[in-house]
Amino acid sequence: MHFNKSNFSLLGLLLLCSLNLFSQITLPKILGHNMVLQQNKEVSIWGTASAGEKISVDFAGQNKTTVADQSGKWSLKLKPMKASFTPREMTIKGKNTIVLKNILIGEVWLCSGQSNMEYAMRKYSKFETATKGYKPPEDDLNKANNTNIRIFLDRRKYMDPSPEHLGWDAAMGKPLVDFSAVGYYFAKDLYAKLNVPIGMISAAVPGSRIEPWIQSSKMEITPKLKNGKTLEKLSADGGDAGKFYDTMIQPLIPYTLKGFLWYQGESNCFLNENIRYAYKFKTLIESWRNDWNDKNLPFYFVQLAPYAYSTTKDERPHSAEQLPEFWESQKLALHLKNTNTIAITDLVDSIADLHPGYKWEIGRRLSLLAVNKTYGQKNIVWSGPVYQKMKIADNTIEITFSNLGSGLASRDGKPLNWFTIAGNDGKFVNANAEIKGDKIIVSAPEILHPTAARFGWNEGAQSNFINKEGLPAVPFRTDNPWDNLFQ
Repeated sequence: MHFNKSNFSLLGLLLLCSLNLFSQITLPKILGHNMVLQQNKEVSIWGTASAGEKISVDFAGQNKTTVADQSGKWSLKLKPMKASFTPREMTIKGKNTIVLKNILIGEVWLCSGQSNMEYAMRKYSKFETATKGYKPPEDDLNKANNTNIRIFLDRRKYMDPSPEHLGWDAAMGKPLVDFSAVGYYFAKDLYAKLNVPIGMISAAVPGSRIEPWIQSSKMEITPKLKNGKTLEKLSADGGDAGKFYDTMIQPLIPYTLKGFLWYQGESNCFLNENIRYAYKFKTLIESWRNDWNDKNLPFYFVQLAPYAYSTTKDERPHSAEQLPEFWESQKLALHLKNTNTIAITDLVDSIADLHPGYKWEIGRRLSLLAVNKTYGQKNIVWSGPVYQKMKIADNTIEITFSNLGSGLASRDGKPLNWFTIAGNDGKFVNANAEIKGDKIIVSAPEILHPTAARFGWNEGAQSNFINKEGLPAVPFRTDNPWDNLFQ
């Protein structure tokens, strides 16, 4: 190619412009005006600049300095701060100066998953027509006005740094319309109970399997069960491993968080997954905690709602027990510390609807869980009855539960339903279930020597078994084949 003088002049100008651009401090999208910083933890601030450039950060009486490394990356930590409703400015200086405004200090949570977590507040009309459970106390979509709840919507192809720094919004008006309903109602209830600013980050993609949310290199593992059996490498299932991790999760790291909320699994349930999903779920939880350099970060998730998978036209046939087996695989994550789950078997109007509209109640239940387990308010009842152990007594099975609340109950006053029992032949039949104190006694006339019991073990099960706080009992089977094999 022939270059004349004007070519070289243009090339020099472009090179100078590129150098000038690189010399500017740039911040990740998540660091912006109106953000909420996590209280009582060291707060990470990071970005890029020229190699060797000195960077200073001033905020809330703190002045921290660092130097960009040879690749232009820099990071520092602010000392832990107490919650504050006072809007503050953060000044970041290098060769240029960035001033971030209207910053609060409080509690920050990241919510992620697929369509039921992404399910936006704009679908509020579905909330109003719901026939079961709690009604929304008010029209939050149009009346929300709490500027102390801030939201950040993590979109695909959106997370590249930009000079505007307009990442966060108050949870009201147009920004709230597209935000996760579960995330917003979690924040609303948490704010009412803690009275500190709340920051919510939503990173969810409809229809996504779990694999895209896991760094692809982390999928190259071959799980081994306690009995020595080895599963096929997790990456063998495909699923675009790392696709959303790379574009939506990695850009958030290491923004200081209190914990994670997760609502996903339908796409993997359609694949008839059970123990393999459990290991993928474990991999996601552990890898995200490692990314944030905190192995104790709370990870709370939603058990999938009842849905008629067996009636769908799919390459893989589904039985009515496939969903309960998937619930079981989700619950295996409870082997990890600081994990827990909520049941929503009562929040479905039709099992033909994969997206039930009770997001305000799901958000509230996640908040109850967080308030009890993370924030130490042990008087808060956050779960319905959870299977603990069984005891065979003559021709009955005596089942003991935790999470009793004020006591075991029937929601409609009728006999408890969706209990089954089996003898040595393994054939389950409908059982009578009677409440006796904190136990349930199950039996069936045709089963003289029972060996196992199940509850809610069907994709359509919406039982009347609750505690007196109205929270549904969690489905289970006493003959779970995986619990003692998972590691």
